[in-house]
Amino acid sequence: MAIEHESSEHGHFTWRFMKEVFRTTKTTGAVGPSSMALAEEVTCRAQLQAADVVVEFGSGTGVFTEVIDRNKKPGAYFLALDVNPEFVRATRERCPRVHVVEGSAEDTARFLQEAGYHHCDVIISGLPWTLFPEELQDRILGAAYDVLRPGGRFVTFAYTLSPLFPSGKRFFKGKLPAKFPNVTRSRAIWKNFPPAHVYIADKD
Repeated sequence: MAIEHESSEHGHFTWRFMKEVFRTTKTTGAVGPSSMALAEEVTCRAQLQAADVVVEFGSGTGVFTEVIDRNKKPGAYFLALDVNPEFVRATRERCPRVHVVEGSAEDTARFLQEAGYHHCDVIISGLPWTLFPEELQDRILGAAYDVLRPGGRFVTFAYTLSPLFPSGKRFFKGKLPAKFPNVTRSRAIWKNFPPAHVYIADKD
């Protein structure tokens, strides 16, 4: 019965995700919810056990949120953001212990300050960078850099073909390493559809 319940719940969130993909093509860049393999790789690279304050950009239906909440250290503050109200509702249902806010990643500093924090240790991003205009890429990346403490870590991902397109190349080969000089890329996560790479960027 537990397996049937989990399958039904997964299908419920997948359907909600796909409905929003077709409705909001300019803010939702995935062709389906991220796989558990990608979520585990991202959270592993984030080194959550060393983080006291964690932020997620673009919670979607909560696939990453759920794994982050499970793997963060006890007592760590976790803020998840999404601009899509349907995704916010889905993530709150899926992860009732997490502080999920409907808002832009550009306003992360304000949301953290409202919670009593000035910086965070880790940012995990599921945002569709290749869909964003250059100015929005700049604003969100700048907000991420500013709110991270020195030595903080920014983790995001991209489908393997994304950097081959102009907007992806501009972000992953230009803007990201220009803002964060220490960037590494994981192996391809073939169990995700489409396959993806994880990018790890450390703030000096």
